[in-house]
Amino acid sequence: VLALLLPLSFFINCRISLSISEIPFKIMRGHEHIVTSCNFCVDDAKVLSGSYDCTVKLWDAMDGSIVREFEPVPEGPVLECSITADSRRIIATSYDKTVRAWDLETGKLLWKLGHETFIVSAKLSPDGKYVVLGLDVDHGIFIIDAKDSTTVSHIKDPHMMSLTACCFDPDSQKVASVSFDRSIKIWDVTSQTTLLTITKAHNNAISNCCFTFSGHFLCTSSWDKTLKIWNVHTGEFRSRGACVTLMQGHEGCVSSCHFARDASFLVSGGFDKTVAIWDVEEGYRKLSLKGHNDWVMDVSVSNNKKWILSASKDRTVRLWNIEEIDQIPLVIEHKKTRGLMVKQCEECDRPFSIYESDIFSETVTKCVFCRMNVTDLSTEASQSSEGEASLSRESSPDEEG
Repeated sequence: VLALLLPLSFFINCRISLSISEIPFKIMRGHEHIVTSCNFCVDDAKVLSGSYDCTVKLWDAMDGSIVREFEPVPEGPVLECSITADSRRIIATSYDKTVRAWDLETGKLLWKLGHETFIVSAKLSPDGKYVVLGLDVDHGIFIIDAKDSTTVSHIKDPHMMSLTACCFDPDSQKVASVSFDRSIKIWDVTSQTTLLTITKAHNNAISNCCFTFSGHFLCTSSWDKTLKIWNVHTGEFRSRGACVTLMQGHEGCVSSCHFARDASFLVSGGFDKTVAIWDVEEGYRKLSLKGHNDWVMDVSVSNNKKWILSASKDRTVRLWNIEEIDQIPLVIEHKKTRGLMVKQCEECDRPFSIYESDIFSETVTKCVFCRMNVTDLSTEASQSSEGEASLSRESSPDEEG
């Protein structure tokens, strides 16, 4: 299912061939080089972006105007920017081997931290207390204090090759890191111990990673053109068959991934210039958004699930309105073709239907009526798998590598 979107104006409706459907989007122009990073902030009213033009910009999401450029600007291309959950503080890492932190409201520079090697990834913890830094040359991970940039911990040589991305879990207690060596690591922030190691997770370099907001599942994107969803408690997939790996969504390397807040869908960006929207419960691509003229470098989902952001090598940021995608005839028709299976509810004993490809199908044991209090399917999956054997192994950082 393809949504062919052409940039005819700043705010435009477009139609999918074979059906009369409309998907609005906005184009934000203002960067002079590759846009590497994008985030929603301030209750989805603002957009934060970083670029190879050495700038970090704050945009108004409604009219697309630039609200602020954060100064002093980095002396090299910006690789990544991140923001606290309360939208009070932002950070950005650059090829000048620094990380900078600013106050979002005032634009004041709070601190600047330099390093001996490139910092390829920098993410703020959801509680706003820490920053995790992924290093290039020594493959290490630093945890620093978000207030003053002092070092909290240093994990040396966690991977065999350079890191590509790292991120905190929703509780700010664990850190996930991925690498060119195709491995995934989960770390305990306090003890610095390895909680989980998955080697050869993909057939090529792993480009990015993100947690569900429940913290139970981790998605990884790869240059092998696929995405995978892992149960971080066991290191295994929570699905079967074709849904073990999310395939046939991109024709090139997958650069980025981001879950919706309730994990009902996943968004990915690729070097094929497209943004893919995946139905997480059923494990298939619902929609592919076309319009960028070059690689999609990063994606993000608004808290209200109505908007998707995409940053591109074509120097633009796009804001897509996906509020009505479930009304698109081709999406509806494709959903009808998904296979159903019947299970018996363990609480009320009534039969209920679930899609065979649902990545949570193995752990969902109650009908929808008995699950009314569960806000995230992955929460129930977490409760259902508590008794499973764990593949995690605790060790000190020095024992790794």
